Amino acid sequence: MESVSLEISAEELHRRLQAGDDLQLVDVRQPEEFDYCHLPGSVLLPLDEVPRRADEIRPDGPVVLICHHGVRSAQALGYLRHRLGRTNLLNLRGGVAAWASQVDPEFPRY
Repeated sequence: MESVSLEISAEELHRRLQAGDDLQLVDVRQPEEFDYCHLPGSVLLPLDEVPRRADEIRPDGPVVLICHHGVRSAQALGYLRHRLGRTNLLNLRGGVAAWASQVDPEFPRY
């Protein structure tokens, strides 16, 4: 059985967004973090609300989970995969910090 990566790099995400790929971007940070900066088109679904709001994450088509450094989004991915059997998820490796350093130097950092 071949191993499937559960992560996407900031550069690859940027390339796929530029290409017009239909991705759902789900940001699992806190509202104040999201208000400060977020990727265009992303929806806020704080990590602690994922269990009761999981139905807001589409079951089909690629979903990219996003946080500050990739830790909380990895936790969300683990929960959704292991508890709900979701297989359409990718974690943004390095989170918005990686996006700021690798894709958009103007993106706010904190």
